[in-house]
Amino acid sequence: MTRPLLPLWAAVLIAAASGPVLDAAFPDRDIWPLAFAGVALVLVTLVGRRAGAGFLVGLIAGLAFYLVHISWATEFLGDVVPMLALVTLESLFFAAGSMTITLAYRWLPRVWPGRLGSLALLPIVVAGLWTAREAIASVWPYGGFAWGRVALSQSQSPVSDLFSWIGVSGVSFVMVLVVAVAVEAARYAGARGSARAAVAVGVASLVLVIPAFPTAADGSIRVAAVQGAGKAAYLDQREYGDLLNAQLSATQAIDDKTADVVLWPEGGTDVNPIADATAARLFDLVSEEFGDVPFISGAITEDGDDIYNSSILWLPGQGAVDIYNKRHPVPFGEYIPDRAFWRPFAPDLIDLVQREYTIGTTDAVFDLGAWTVGVNICFDIVDDQLMTESVRDGAQVIFAQSNNADFGRTDESVQQLAIARIRAMELGRSVVNISTVGTSAIILPDGSTLTQLPWYTPGAMVEDVPTSSVTTPAVLVGRQVEWLVSFFALSVLLLGAIMGRRKHG
Repeated sequence: MTRPLLPLWAAVLIAAASGPVLDAAFPDRDIWPLAFAGVALVLVTLVGRRAGAGFLVGLIAGLAFYLVHISWATEFLGDVVPMLALVTLESLFFAAGSMTITLAYRWLPRVWPGRLGSLALLPIVVAGLWTAREAIASVWPYGGFAWGRVALSQSQSPVSDLFSWIGVSGVSFVMVLVVAVAVEAARYAGARGSARAAVAVGVASLVLVIPAFPTAADGSIRVAAVQGAGKAAYLDQREYGDLLNAQLSATQAIDDKTADVVLWPEGGTDVNPIADATAARLFDLVSEEFGDVPFISGAITEDGDDIYNSSILWLPGQGAVDIYNKRHPVPFGEYIPDRAFWRPFAPDLIDLVQREYTIGTTDAVFDLGAWTVGVNICFDIVDDQLMTESVRDGAQVIFAQSNNADFGRTDESVQQLAIARIRAMELGRSVVNISTVGTSAIILPDGSTLTQLPWYTPGAMVEDVPTSSVTTPAVLVGRQVEWLVSFFALSVLLLGAIMGRRKHG
C-alpha cells in the first residue's frame, strides 16, 4: 500500500503554502517556475492519502490559491461576499480533483506496479485528472470560470512554445505531467538516484526543446486602438455620454489619422448609436476623420426585451453593418442566473446588479472587406471554444475589447493581458487588446509586445498589425487534447478501482 509522504498536519500546512506559491507564477509577479513548484507541493500532499483526507488537503490548497489569485473580485461590488462565494466554488472543484488524484496514487500502484506503471502510467493519469478538473470548472456551472488554470501562468516562459501545438489545456497537462514524473522519480524505489534524476530531466527537456509552430504574416492591417480612460466602472458616478466623450477626446488627439480600422474597447460608448441619432453622427465623424474606414466599438444594444453587451461594426452612412453580442457574459456580474433562487442568500448584493445581459449567439468575426477580424469582449478571452472558433471562421487578427475599470489597479488587468498573450501564440494571430483604462497592448503571434499604453491614461495605439491565415495545430485539434487526456485518466482510474478490488477482494 502506498503510504503518505507526509503526516496530515504537515500536508495541511504545505497545501496552505502552495496557494501563494502557485499564484506568484501569474502576473503581476510572473515568476513562472513557481507554477511547477506549486503543483509539486499539491501533489506531494496527496500521495497515499485516503479519499476524505485528499479532499480536505485539496480544499485547503484551493482556498489558499484562489483567495490570493482572484482577490481583485472584491473590487467590483466593494464586498467580499461574492469573491468568497466564487473562491469556495472553485476550491470545491479543486478538492474534488485532488481527491481523484489521491485515489489514483492509492489504486494504480496495486494494479500496475513496477517502473512503467510508476514512471509513466501514474503521472499521465495524475496530469489527466488535473486537466479534467480544470476543464469541468472552466465550463460549468453558468459557463464556468477558467481563470487560474496552471497553463495561464506561462505566457512568458519557455513552455509557451507549446501553446501553438496543444492549446491551454494541453499545456496544463504537460506541466502537471512533468511535475508528476519528477515526484514519482524521486520516490520510486526500483532505480538508482542518478537514473531517477535522468527520467525527470529527460521529460522536462523534451518539453523545452519543442519550438513554436511556425506562423507567417500574409499582410497587415493598420489599427487605431483608443483607450479613453473614462469613468467606466459599474459603480462610477458619471453623466450620460461621459464614456462616449472620453473616447472621442482620446481619438481626436491622435495625430496620425491613417488607419484601416478604428477600434474602441468594451464600454467605448454609453450611448447606443443604433438608437441615438447624435451618437450615430459622432460615430460617422470618427470613421470619416480616418478616411471613411470601418469603426468598431463596444456598446449596450437592445433587441426587444433582450439586452446585449455588444461590439458594433460601423460604416459611415450605413450605420451598424454587423454586431457581435457577447457570448460569455460574466454570471453574477453582467447578469444574475436564477436570480429568484440566489437573491434570498444576499439580496442587497444581488440587487446591485441590475443589468441582465442576454447570452449572445452571433458569430465572433467581422468582415472588413480586405480583412476578417475576430472580436471578443473581455471574459470571452478565457473561452477556448470561442477563440478557436473565430480563427476557424477566418479571423486573421483578434480584437480583444475589455473594460477593466471595475477592478482598478489590481492583478486582474495584467492577468487578462497574459491570457491575451497566450491566445496570440495559441492561435497564431496578433491580438489587439484594447481596454477602457488598461492594460491595452498589441501582442504579436510570437507573444512579443508591439506596443502598450500606460494604465488610466488617455491614448491610442496606431500600428501596422501583422495578419495571418496559418492554422496552428492547437486550432486544428481544438479541445480534443483536453477530452483525450481527461477521458483516458478517468477511464484508467475507474479500471484501476475495478481491477484493484478484484485483485484484493
